Amino acid sequence: MPLSLEEVEHIAQLARLELTDQQKTRYREQLEAILDHVAKLQELDTEDVAPTASGSVVEMPLRPDEPRPGLSQDELLKNAPKQEGGQFKIPPVFD
Repeated sequence: MPLSLEEVEHIAQLARLELTDQQKTRYREQLEAILDHVAKLQELDTEDVAPTASGSVVEMPLRPDEPRPGLSQDELLKNAPKQEGGQFKIPPVFD
């Protein structure tokens, strides 16, 4: 699928890229190749293919959800740069 340099410049502007003329030419060739490949994929007959979220069917084993003791307040705050009243003290977000 042929692309004009204006289309490449528009895409670069949307992506906030500043490209040289050489880069525009190279990206144009690369984008054309990608669009050609996608066009070939769209020609495939997928009528009898079930929709899938992933190509693999491997199930991920999960560990059992078992409660464990957490850290104490002293352990949590021992490396805090600033603390006040048993809480982390951070700079204000809004003035």
